[in-house]
Amino acid sequence: MPSARISDTPAGRQGLGRGTLLLMAVACGLSVAGNYFAQPLLEIIGRDLHMSAGALALVVTVGQVGYALGLILLVPLGDLAERRGLATGLCAATAAFLLVTASAPNAAVLLTGIALTGLTSVAAQVVVPYAATLASPEKRGRTVGTVMTGLLLGILLARTAAGLLSGLGGWRTVYWVNAVLMTVMAVLLYRALPRLRTPVGLSYPRLLGSTFALFAHEPVLRRRALMGGLSFAAFSVLWTAMTFLLSGPSYDWSASAIGLLGLVGAAGSLSASVTGRLADRGLVHRVTGIGSVLLLASWVLLGLGGYGGAWSLAALLAGVIVLDAAVQGVHISNQNLVYALRPEARNRLNSAYMTSYFAGGALGSALTSAVWSAYHWAGVCVLGAALSAALVLVWLTEPRATRHQASRTRTVAQSPAARPKPTVADTAR
Repeated sequence: MPSARISDTPAGRQGLGRGTLLLMAVACGLSVAGNYFAQPLLEIIGRDLHMSAGALALVVTVGQVGYALGLILLVPLGDLAERRGLATGLCAATAAFLLVTASAPNAAVLLTGIALTGLTSVAAQVVVPYAATLASPEKRGRTVGTVMTGLLLGILLARTAAGLLSGLGGWRTVYWVNAVLMTVMAVLLYRALPRLRTPVGLSYPRLLGSTFALFAHEPVLRRRALMGGLSFAAFSVLWTAMTFLLSGPSYDWSASAIGLLGLVGAAGSLSASVTGRLADRGLVHRVTGIGSVLLLASWVLLGLGGYGGAWSLAALLAGVIVLDAAVQGVHISNQNLVYALRPEARNRLNSAYMTSYFAGGALGSALTSAVWSAYHWAGVCVLGAALSAALVLVWLTEPRATRHQASRTRTVAQSPAARPKPTVADTAR
């Protein structure tokens, strides 16, 4: 196998072509999708495995807990271990745990499989900073945007795929299919990606400690983590309550029809590449502001979508598209700014940021359940608008120094001091 030095220059990154970038985006989507298959299938799973309502509630919870542990314990390893091996190993492990879930004979095995799948599905959060490191500085925003498009499509389309495949072969089918696809992804990533190690000289315990220490030392990380958490909380408010609305008297949709709504949301995720290009031009702060304001405005359209009928449905669909595009814009701009802080610690920065991001999502889901039971769709829209207004406020109060740093992200990323120093590594084709 030939040997080559992986340098942090545009010439050294010629291996990250369009095909490789697309492969990384697909891998991210397939990795994260496994955490969302169960949501539209809970009733079917419960009947098949004779699970109580309480046990079914744990299906979603254990997956979220597993993913949170993976963000904290596994993602920082990207700054310590060889990245291609880590990414492909996590993909292979995810495939194995999907098989456990697919073949589960009882609730205990099902919950174990889903928890372990959530733990290793953070492969997506290893691949994103990996792609950012391989990308040339002037294309980093576009690269992150493309990979994140794959991840968001995986979240949005997982429910659709689960509904369609369950109709063909039962609830286990989507897990069997995804296990096969993740195995293929592991092989393809191993063949397509270069080996890359960025030594940090830390033991694993010290590595984890340094991840938490980043919050204390990086005010930009703290603020952008808060902004990310608020935006994903608003995202979770919508998608948690959507099933309640569409299955209720206003629309009375079937489960399969509700699952297809993910296709509409996917349209908003396609804005990621545009957001990335704007970030590459030093417009991170402006993109964040536009995304925050659009997120707030989307709740006006979503509020009009709660009445049923053709015009109400049109407003609802438009609101979904605007909200998803806005969340994606805020998220991509956050990542571009956070990744530029310490290139040698990108995986730890990603771990810290994404832990806050998904904590916000969990909070949004929990609040939605309580608000829906008391105030229904109108209350949910007020909750989403309040979270979005808080995001706008955080953006408006961003320190001038941070705004200047955001406008200079491209220049900082190109400076020699900001470049990571990977070791000599093999390329595998």
